[in-house]
Amino acid sequence: MTDAPEDPPDTSATQEEPAMTTDHDDNPAPPEPPAPGPENLVHFNPWRDFNDAAPQIDVFGDEPDPAQIAQFMEVVFGYSDGLIPVRSFIDKGQGFDGRPHNIWIEADAAAPDKMVTFAGWAAREGAAVYVIPGTVSEPGQARAADIEQMQTVVVDLDTGDIAAARAHLARHLGPPTMVVESGGVTPEGQRKAHAWWKLTEPAEGSDIARVTRLRGDIAAKVGGDTHFRSAHQPIRVAGSVYYKNSLKTLVRIVELNADFERDLDEFVEAVTDMPPAPGVSLQPEFTHADRPAVDEVLVTPVREGAADDWSRFEGASAAIGHFIRMVHEGRLSKEAGWEGICGYNAAMLRPEWPVERLKRESERLWALHVEENGPPLVRLDSGAPSPDELPAFSLGALLDDDSPMPEDIIAPRVLTLGGLLVLGGAPKVGKSDLLISWLVHMAAGQPFLGFTPPRPLRIFYLQAEIQYHYLRERLRQIALPPDVLAAARDTFMATPKLKLLLDDEGSVRAARAIEAAFPDAPPDIICVDPIRNLFDGGPDGGGENDNTAMMFFLKDRVEVLRDHIDPDCGVILVHHTRKLSKHQVKEDPFLALSGASALRGFYTTGLILHRPDEDASERKLEIELRNGPALAPKLIDKRGGEWVEINPMNERLVRAEMGAKHDAERDRKGEVIADILDREARAGRMYTMTLFAESFENKSGLSGQTSIRERLSVLTTKGVIKFVKGEAAAELGLPTDRTKYGYLCVEFMELAVGEDVVDPETGEVFPGCVPVRPSHYKCPQTGAVLPVENPNIWVYPEGGEA
Repeated sequence: MTDAPEDPPDTSATQEEPAMTTDHDDNPAPPEPPAPGPENLVHFNPWRDFNDAAPQIDVFGDEPDPAQIAQFMEVVFGYSDGLIPVRSFIDKGQGFDGRPHNIWIEADAAAPDKMVTFAGWAAREGAAVYVIPGTVSEPGQARAADIEQMQTVVVDLDTGDIAAARAHLARHLGPPTMVVESGGVTPEGQRKAHAWWKLTEPAEGSDIARVTRLRGDIAAKVGGDTHFRSAHQPIRVAGSVYYKNSLKTLVRIVELNADFERDLDEFVEAVTDMPPAPGVSLQPEFTHADRPAVDEVLVTPVREGAADDWSRFEGASAAIGHFIRMVHEGRLSKEAGWEGICGYNAAMLRPEWPVERLKRESERLWALHVEENGPPLVRLDSGAPSPDELPAFSLGALLDDDSPMPEDIIAPRVLTLGGLLVLGGAPKVGKSDLLISWLVHMAAGQPFLGFTPPRPLRIFYLQAEIQYHYLRERLRQIALPPDVLAAARDTFMATPKLKLLLDDEGSVRAARAIEAAFPDAPPDIICVDPIRNLFDGGPDGGGENDNTAMMFFLKDRVEVLRDHIDPDCGVILVHHTRKLSKHQVKEDPFLALSGASALRGFYTTGLILHRPDEDASERKLEIELRNGPALAPKLIDKRGGEWVEINPMNERLVRAEMGAKHDAERDRKGEVIADILDREARAGRMYTMTLFAESFENKSGLSGQTSIRERLSVLTTKGVIKFVKGEAAAELGLPTDRTKYGYLCVEFMELAVGEDVVDPETGEVFPGCVPVRPSHYKCPQTGAVLPVENPNIWVYPEGGEA
C-alpha cells in the first residue's frame, strides 16, 4: 500500500481510470490519460496567486520549502528540456474533496520558482503536489508515449523494512543522488521514501523504456512500488506539503549527493547483477484483493445472474483482456487469440455469450487497449517445426547415413549451420575491434587467426554501440589488407548505433533491414553486438541474470529472428564478462560470461577474450566448441594495426612478471644511450664504444662499464647504433680512430661544428650543425663491421627496431 491519494470522482464514467493517477493501491499500472479538457486545466502564472484571500498561517504545520524544491527540480529536471507535467489534488482523510489541477511548466531556470509558487498555493488549499519525472513537448500531454526525456531512475519504498531496502540498494547500486521521505508512515512505523539516481544525461527515445524497466526491476527486487514501470507515473515533489489521514508534514530530502550521477549502461548492468533483497520473491503475483487471479479466471465457470463471485461480464472481460494482451505483445497471433476467447466463452460462461456479442466486446476492448498502449507488435513467424512435425531417427538410420557433413560457415567447426557463437570479453579489451577485423575477413573469404570461411560470406552486423561517423572512422583505422577490403565491400553490412530493443517491434525492424540489405540471398551470419544493449527479457521484464529471461531472449528473439531470415544462417552474439580472479579464469574462463547460466548451455561455440597479464598487450582467446573437437586457446595481439597469432612457445612460463620488468629496464637503457649520443653530438662530442662506457658509467640511470658495453653490443646488432670511421670520420673533423668500430652514430644525428649560423630571414643565431651519416654497420649474422651501401638511408636488419 502506498501513501498516494485517490482522485475525486469527477472524470467521465466511460473512462476506465483517472488521468495521471497516483492511486497505487488499486491499479497495477496507471493508464495513459486522454488530453485534459478545460474542466481540469489551470493556467499557471508564477506572478498570479490562485487565491486572493489573505493566507492563513498554521503555526503547527509545515510550509513548502523553496530550497528543497529547488534541489529536487535540479536532480529530476536539471538536464532536461521541454515541459514538466505537474498536478495537485486534495489528499485523503481531510474531510473535503476538490478537483485536481494540472499545469505544465517549462524545464528552465525559472522552473523552481514556479514550482515554489504552485506548492504554496497547493499548501493553502490542502492539496498535494506531484510531477511526472519526465518532460513532454506540448501542454496537455501526459501519456507514457508523450514522455520525451527522463534523467532519473526512482524507486518508491512504501512497504516492509524500508531501512533494510535502502541499505540493500546503497550496497549494490551505490548511494542514491537523493532520498526523499514522502510523508507517509508504514504500519511498522517506518517512514516511506523515494530513492533517486540521477543519470549523466537525459534518456530519450528507446532509452526511456530502459529507464522505466529499470524502475520496475529495482522495485521488484526490494519490494517497492512496481507502478513506476509506467513512464507517466507521477510522484510527490520534495519540499511540498503532505496532507493525508489528518497528518500534515513536509515531503523532505533526507539525503543529497548532488554530484553522484550514473551512466545508464553501467546502471543497467548494476541493477541486473543486484540480487533480490532478503525476503523478497521475484515470482509474479496476479492476485489482488478485489479480483481473482488470471489463472483462476480462465478455469472457473461463471453463471448468469451473478450467482458466483464475479459476473459473466467480469469473467468475460478479464479473459478477453488476457488474450488481447497476449496478442498485442506478439505472444499470440490474432487467430490464436480469437480461438482462446471463443474457447473460454464455450467452456466457462453458463450460458455462453452469442458470438456477435463476444466479437463486439473483443473489438471494443481491443480498441481501448491499442489507444492506451500503442499499435500492436507483429510476431515474426518462426521456421521451427510445430510439435506434430518433430523429426525422429532410429539408431540404424543415423549409422547408415553416409552423406557428407554440411560445410562449416567458419572452420574448423567454429560456426556451423544454424549455430550460435558467443564472444565475451571485458569492456575495452578489444572485442569490437577484433570482431570487425574477423567479420571483414570472413566477408572477403579470407582466413583470420586460423578461422577459415569456405567462400566470401554475407554478413549483417547489427550493432548498438558505435555511432555512424565513429563506425566509419574505426573501419578506416583498422589495418586491413587492401585486397580484403576490396573483396568485402558489398558482402559486409553494418548498422550504426541502434536505439531499440530486440523485442517484437525491434525484431520486425531488424528483419526488414536484413532482408533489404540482402534481397537476393539471405546472409550467412547475423551478428548482434552487444547483447546488453538489445536485450529483451520478455513480458515479465527479467534481466540478463534471469535464466527464464535469457532463455526467452535466445529462443523467442534470437532464434525466431534467425529462423525467419534463414534457419541455416549462423548467429554471433557479443557479450560482456564480469571480473573473476586469475585462478577462476584459469580454471574455467567461461564462468566470466555475464548473465544466466542458460546462455552457456545454449550456444554451440563460446569465445572469451581476456588479458592474462594486465600490463601486457597480448590477449588470450579461449575457445569452447559443442560441435567439434576442442581447440587450443590462441594467444593474439595487435601488431602494426593487424591482429596476429603469437606462438605460445615464445612466451615466458616462469616469473613472467619479473622478466617483463627486466625487458622494460633493458629497453629504457637502450633509449637512454641513444638519447645521450644524440645530445652529446649536438654539443660537439662523439664517442667510441669504450670511451662512452667509461664516460657514462653510473650516470643517467646506466650501470657499470660492462653493462653499458653489453647494451651497446646489442644495440649495434639490432641496427639502432651504427658507426662512423675512416674517411667519413675525417670529413667531420674527428681524429682518426684505429678501433674496430669507430665512432658511435644514431639515426638523425647532427654534430656541432663550432660556428654560429645566422638565419638570413629572422636574424636568429644558433649553433651550426652538420648531419652525421653512418659509414659502417655491424652484420647481425657474423658480427663483422661492413660498409653501408647508402649512408642516407638508415636500414634496420630484419627483426631489429622499426
